[in-house]
Amino acid sequence: MNIKPDSPKRLALISVSDKTGIIEFAEKLSGMGYGLLSTGGTAKALSEAGLAVTEVSDHTGSPEIMGGRVKTLHPRVHGGLLGRQGVDDAVMVEQGIPRIDMAVINLYPFESVTSRPDCSFEDAIENIDIGGPAMVRSAAKNFESVAIVSSPDQYQQVLEQLELGSGALDHKTRFDLAVAAFNLVARYDDAISNYLSALNEEGKAETFPRQANSSFLKMADLRYGENPHQQAAWYRDLHPDEGSLACARQHQGKELSYNNIADADAAWECVRQFEEPACAIIKHANPCGVAIAADLATAYDAAFATDSTSAFGGIIAFNRTLDAATASTIIDRQFLELLIAPSYADETLALLTAKKNIRVLEIPGGKAAPQQGTKRISGGMLVQTSDLHELSRSDCRVVSQRQPEDHEWLDLLFAWKVARMVKSNAIVYVQGGRTVGIGAGQMSRVDSARIGRWKAEEAGLPIQGAMMASDAFFPFRDGIDTVAEAGIKAVIQPGGSMRDEEVIAAANEHGMAMVFTGIRHFRH
Repeated sequence: MNIKPDSPKRLALISVSDKTGIIEFAEKLSGMGYGLLSTGGTAKALSEAGLAVTEVSDHTGSPEIMGGRVKTLHPRVHGGLLGRQGVDDAVMVEQGIPRIDMAVINLYPFESVTSRPDCSFEDAIENIDIGGPAMVRSAAKNFESVAIVSSPDQYQQVLEQLELGSGALDHKTRFDLAVAAFNLVARYDDAISNYLSALNEEGKAETFPRQANSSFLKMADLRYGENPHQQAAWYRDLHPDEGSLACARQHQGKELSYNNIADADAAWECVRQFEEPACAIIKHANPCGVAIAADLATAYDAAFATDSTSAFGGIIAFNRTLDAATASTIIDRQFLELLIAPSYADETLALLTAKKNIRVLEIPGGKAAPQQGTKRISGGMLVQTSDLHELSRSDCRVVSQRQPEDHEWLDLLFAWKVARMVKSNAIVYVQGGRTVGIGAGQMSRVDSARIGRWKAEEAGLPIQGAMMASDAFFPFRDGIDTVAEAGIKAVIQPGGSMRDEEVIAAANEHGMAMVFTGIRHFRH
């Protein structure tokens, strides 16, 4: 069937790789008076469903060639998409180009194909769509006259709007569809660029591509940034990992602020690294207290006791279902901004409704997945892999004369996990699966050690006999001499200082056990 340029019938061009819902959508379009124009595979599916459809090759008079590589790159297709009403009408009639009113197009599944472990380079190249993005761009550019539907997720909304508009879409809907279409093409090109840019001369994928392209979707505009004079918004990855903060469900409370989100991420990443029931209380991205225990109530009590003053207005995270009794203790004891847990008992949520200002987030999911971290700098960006190195007892090297006892090993490894979440220079004192003092963010490691000790003494917690973790090596022995005065029994640290021998000697003089990890945990 040859579609005439002056045909009064609306025309929909359909070419989809993902055929989810396309038969039903096309049936509704046909019922609204749209003629259907389609490419090979999609045309076959529509025809087999009993729909009248014109194949693009019949429409253009040019057969698909090169195994389908070339089929829609033709003036009768792109002229129909790009022709402006009231501007190009005469040209379209002269050239015999029918107007296309709607384009329903999605692209070859490049991302899903290249994510497969067995994907070959040839498979990747063949899944680079050429005609699809070209049609999407043409239709989106001419959104004043053409509606571009680029995802099955849009079908229902489009049908509802068509019914309201007697078969036509209003300007706002066409513009929103065009923006979504250009975003789709941008993400698609980003994925191809990232894949190809990462390949080295041997065809192996490098960790960091020659060009880094990132795409994020806006989740919300925020009231302000770190300070009221700064504007801010929250974006998420296109495909966020299960268990990440971007997947959180907010049960109640005010909108999250910029600082809430940053601190919530720190709290959640801290607490979900533990296998045991755990609680972390975070303030300004640093832990006030962290503890593991047989139950959440005990873990919360221990974490809160580390620094009850700083915990005021903090964010509390748990890695187990939060029970009502623990929640009741929290709201009776302290003011808090936000609660995080993987789930909540029904009675817990009912209890929390009495405190409507408390933001309550539910984040199902397990341990953190590796992802690249970024930091904007003036004129550019720093990129690094995640600091998710898991340390076991067998990974460590005892360098002191005294060997840590079994119960000390448990606290040393716990302290090391907490130190990963503390701003450098970080010193963490631990006893019995709980923090008793934390020194964070000081320019001098000795000062962090002093602050952590002072915090423990202020809280009345037993630092005598505690374990200590340092996120980086001690450059001088003064740090060890300082903590020896407090009665620290064992230290876990990376090692690697030019003065390691002096530091080890200091530990031996004070009867301390000292363990080297061989890695550090700077957090800036």
